[in-house]
Amino acid sequence: MLQDTNKRLQEYNTSLQQYNCNLQADATKNAETIDKLQKEKNTMVETMNGLKDHSNSVKLQLEMAKSSQSEALKQKNNLLSEVEALRGELHQVRDDRDHKSAEINSLLSDLGVYKELTGKSSSELENVMIRCDALEETCSNQTEKIKTLQIQLASANEKLKRSNLTTMETMSEYESQKRMLEDLQLRLTEAEQKIVDGEKLRKKLHNTILELKGNIRVFCRVRPLLSNESGAVSYPNNGENIGRGVELMHNTQSYSFAFDKVFDHSASQEDVFTEISQLVQSALDGYKVCIFAYGQTGSGKTHTMMGNPEFNDQKGLIPRSLEQIFQTSQCLMSQGWKYKMQASMLEIYNETIRDLLATSRTSIQDGAASKYNIKHDANGNTQVSDLTIVDVRSINEVSSLLKRAAQSRSVGKTQMNEESSRSHCVFTLRIFGVNEGTDQQVQGVLNLIDLAGSERLNKSGATGDRLKETQAINKSLSCLSDVIFSIAKKEEHIPFRNSKLTYLLQPCLGGDSKTLMFVNLSPEVSSTSESICSLRFAARVNSCEIGVPRRQTQMRSLSQG
Repeated sequence: MLQDTNKRLQEYNTSLQQYNCNLQADATKNAETIDKLQKEKNTMVETMNGLKDHSNSVKLQLEMAKSSQSEALKQKNNLLSEVEALRGELHQVRDDRDHKSAEINSLLSDLGVYKELTGKSSSELENVMIRCDALEETCSNQTEKIKTLQIQLASANEKLKRSNLTTMETMSEYESQKRMLEDLQLRLTEAEQKIVDGEKLRKKLHNTILELKGNIRVFCRVRPLLSNESGAVSYPNNGENIGRGVELMHNTQSYSFAFDKVFDHSASQEDVFTEISQLVQSALDGYKVCIFAYGQTGSGKTHTMMGNPEFNDQKGLIPRSLEQIFQTSQCLMSQGWKYKMQASMLEIYNETIRDLLATSRTSIQDGAASKYNIKHDANGNTQVSDLTIVDVRSINEVSSLLKRAAQSRSVGKTQMNEESSRSHCVFTLRIFGVNEGTDQQVQGVLNLIDLAGSERLNKSGATGDRLKETQAINKSLSCLSDVIFSIAKKEEHIPFRNSKLTYLLQPCLGGDSKTLMFVNLSPEVSSTSESICSLRFAARVNSCEIGVPRRQTQMRSLSQG
């Protein structure tokens, strides 16, 4: 019966994994659809801009045609006036010619009478003939002018007719372009609405996928061995725990653990960030996200969280997460989103809050730290009184803040590490997003936490101030585990107030918040006892189901499918 039950459970687990893959494929398909719609929108915008330019060109041609038509009409009127004037002159010339012809005839008739009477008649006749010839020549010239003006008038009428036809064609094309522009604007509005609907669906699917994976997850990362160290860590090379399992040898005994993801010593900073980038996107979508690194001193927590921001391949989770947020928020501006970012950074040292972004060094000291009180408002937001909160608009501004905070953090030397982080460092980015076009608002929080190194007192060799530091660190880490286990058991009382760390993170633990813990391991043989303690704690956290349990979420999704 147990074998049959185990077989059915394995079949059920396989079906769940298949369903999870289907969901991821659907999410990818929806992302491609969104990209395609975005490209169509860009194409439509370019087409609309081209049509606007063409419309402006047509308007300019219409104005030029109207101007040409007006000039032609003016020229026609001038030519008509000139023709009328020439016709008047021609009429007058013809009258004069007829009158002169009558006079010539009269003179010719009188010539015979007076020829004999006077010797002057011959010369007078010659003069009259000369005048007649001159008048005939003038008449001929005026006739040629009239013909020329008539040709010009016909040409002007033809130009006016062509101008009228061109004007009508231009008006018809303008109306057609106007209707096309209105249709493109309507299609653009529909495409923008599809993009908005697609973004809502993406957020819903993205959150469903993360809930299926679990609202609290545990990753394990093993740092590389140094040249003078011998290793005690190995990884399964077959079975379902490939990439999820880690094994330790301690006193000839093997200890095996399995988590959501295990990064071996060869994993790069980019490999690690790729696995948590979806959680960073959730903060931009309006959820509270908490990512923290846990582990013994010298296991590589600070390298995982901060790394070396000066080199691209060595950047840790904090600078990479901030780069993703600023790049994504810039891309969402095309969809009408406007974001405001506020950053703060503090450390909890010996259960005392210190502001790492304070401008004055004296304000970071213990004597001035009592003013930092933690409060939670009705909306589940955390407020720390008098804490420096800086508006940030670019990754360069945040990088400057991180450098300033790193110079103020409390470190100390122990037998486990030459320079150990003796405080919990909490970087908080508050994200406020508004889309005026859709009246949407989001408020997300991203907490990135580099916890102090966990170590047993007999291993750390701590005395005096170092002993007090170690006791405070171990107490706060123990309180963190108590809170997580209490939330998982759904107990009525959750001991958030037992430490400053858990009280500060109260809104980001439980509910629909997303929590990820990195357990960092030192692979050397001398650290195996500490590593086993860290792995046992991480395994207990990994077994917890906070918020919407993974199994219930999967069952509900299957029933809906």
